[in-house]
Amino acid sequence: MKIIVAPTDFSDISLNSVNYAADMACVTGTELSLLHVCVMPLSFSEVPVPAYSLEQVMNDAEERLKQLQEKISTRTGGRLKVNTVVRQGTVVREIDDYCADVNVYAVVMGAESAGKFERFLFGGRTIEAVKQLRWPLIVVPPDVKFSSIRQIGLACDFKDVVDTIPVKEIKSMVNEFGAKLHVLHVSNEIGEVFSDETVEESGWLQEIIGDMNPKYHFIKGIDADNRIIEFAEKNKLDLLIIIPKKRNLFTKIFRNSHSKGLVLHSHVPVMVVQ
Repeated sequence: MKIIVAPTDFSDISLNSVNYAADMACVTGTELSLLHVCVMPLSFSEVPVPAYSLEQVMNDAEERLKQLQEKISTRTGGRLKVNTVVRQGTVVREIDDYCADVNVYAVVMGAESAGKFERFLFGGRTIEAVKQLRWPLIVVPPDVKFSSIRQIGLACDFKDVVDTIPVKEIKSMVNEFGAKLHVLHVSNEIGEVFSDETVEESGWLQEIIGDMNPKYHFIKGIDADNRIIEFAEKNKLDLLIIIPKKRNLFTKIFRNSHSKGLVLHSHVPVMVVQ
């Protein structure tokens, strides 16, 4: 059975993403795993953190997860199998390790605040997860609720498409929800004429995803990364898929502070597929 993994630190943002994950799991017929990672504070003295403190923290987390499990079961009318998992360690590493042991459909996380103080407290875990998790990751903006996924956008730079486009995951998502696929070709090229490489790669892309009847859109210019988010919101996309590559659109979006704010605070969930 496929499982949607929903990490939570019990904050409002993460609880919203848990509800999003639960509703998605009901539609897709998957199980839901609620995962909490206990991160012990660093000790600035030679006195180690008492073992009973860690045990108490983990016991408290288990109790809170059970309460959350009951709320979700009530909310979904008992239609959803909900697992609870408490682990201790580094958040993203523990999420990744847990996913390695189960049949993951996707990891669903809340988009943390982009404020400096919050990033200092929580270590930029959403961005860290985006960069490091080996599993499909859906980043849910604050207050966004799951209804359905009818419009999916794929941001693509038309480079090495055969080796980098996660066709299986995209087809699964499109077919699962009967969604319309929009391919956003993002380029710094200027003018109406595309390079020979772009033309060739576009042909390969059509070859591997043509059976999904995608609609193509072309976004050019130095501000292309910001225009992707604008396109997604204007066209009411339910999901925007971004593929990590070195020194490409993905890197640019998450490196630029303004774009990072748009991604994390956009009303469009972002799916990252390694």
